[in-house]
Amino acid sequence: MPTHRGSFRLFTFNGITVFLHWSWFLVAVYEIQGGTSRYSSMTWNVLEYLALFLIVTMHEFGHALACRQVGGRANQIVLWPLGGVAYVDPPPRAGATLWSIAAGPLVNVALLPVIFALGKTSRTLGWATTMPDFHELLRAVWTIDWWLLIFNMLPVYPLDGGQILRSLLWFVLGRARSLLVATILGFVGVAGFIGLAVWARSGWFAILAVFMLMNCWGGLQHARALLRMSKLPRRHGYVCPECGTAPPVGELWKCGRCGRSFDTFEKQAVCPGCGTQYPGTTCLDCGRSHTISEWAEATVGASGASAFQSSRSV
Repeated sequence: MPTHRGSFRLFTFNGITVFLHWSWFLVAVYEIQGGTSRYSSMTWNVLEYLALFLIVTMHEFGHALACRQVGGRANQIVLWPLGGVAYVDPPPRAGATLWSIAAGPLVNVALLPVIFALGKTSRTLGWATTMPDFHELLRAVWTIDWWLLIFNMLPVYPLDGGQILRSLLWFVLGRARSLLVATILGFVGVAGFIGLAVWARSGWFAILAVFMLMNCWGGLQHARALLRMSKLPRRHGYVCPECGTAPPVGELWKCGRCGRSFDTFEKQAVCPGCGTQYPGTTCLDCGRSHTISEWAEATVGASGASAFQSSRSV
């Protein structure tokens, strides 16, 4: 996945910074020069390409803002030749993840009638004759938005459609098994894209297949790790303040200084190898970091809430 390394900052909106990767320019020059001559000048080819990435940026903001709406973290978007990546970290709940993913394609859905109305207005006002380049640009932008929606909704992990499928399966199969099923189906999709790349002799489809293959492999490894984690015994007396899950028992945390693995709750966040004191302990279920005292206080709060619910039921 692209990161802000090798990228430069475009702008920041609502605390979300948009970066543009350097490779975008190379592909932009290639695509613009090799584009079809539907317009009277190359300037319109440039505007069409910029419109493509404007739609992509709005799509990624849909993901980021929806993630924040459900209490997740999202502060970075990276644009690169294959589109855009919104770095979202929603709470580890099926509903929160579903909304964070589905909001992106919903932006494309909302744009379709707007662009269609502009095209109708253009035809009514006679711009198809008086301003044919502008009218053709509107048609191209509508087509771009439509095809981006169709492509993203393919039920192939890690595309939005595949992640939406995973989120829906999460309600039935749980977090780990839903990811496992989605990535296995993703490998089938990768095989399809490889076949399509060979049939169409398309380098872009080949690059997409490699990108999807890498993400499916990473997702498969994550699913296996989650399955192993779910079978571990849990420690009493501590609860993650973010996701409400008790930590597993075992030497599962690794010291970043000496490399020794240890049980951070047993050792109170102090590495037994080098004595390094860690201010925060990362939850292995949701990835959030909290102090040991916050883990313990969350247990008290959870117990109090449970007791309150019991008294109400009585």
